[in-house]
Amino acid sequence: MTQKPSYKQYPKEFKEEAVALVTEQGYTVPKAAEALGVATNMLYRWKENVEKQKAGITLSEDERTELKSLRQEVKTLRVEKEILKKARVDSTLSNATVSAMQYAPCVMSWALAHLHIMLG
Repeated sequence: MTQKPSYKQYPKEFKEEAVALVTEQGYTVPKAAEALGVATNMLYRWKENVEKQKAGITLSEDERTELKSLRQEVKTLRVEKEILKKARVDSTLSNATVSAMQYAPCVMSWALAHLHIMLG
């Protein structure tokens, strides 16, 4: 069995400080990446993500967490709605059965007799 490769994960603060080296202190991305011991393309990606967040294009971590929570809530509510729909249909069918028994006793007795013959 092969194991999934493990990647080093960096804290949010580390990423922010790495991007600040480039945006605020004038380091080039390759020089900052080398000084921090991270891949250049990774630092470019972090910088791009920070720029998108500042521009309002992407979601912050808090917004992402809230979105995930809201999606789970919607999923739960949809399941509950389906359960209630099925309960309403079952209730309607039960009421129809009661109505049939009240208004058509001969049909019910015929159906029961045939059911008894079929099972019997």
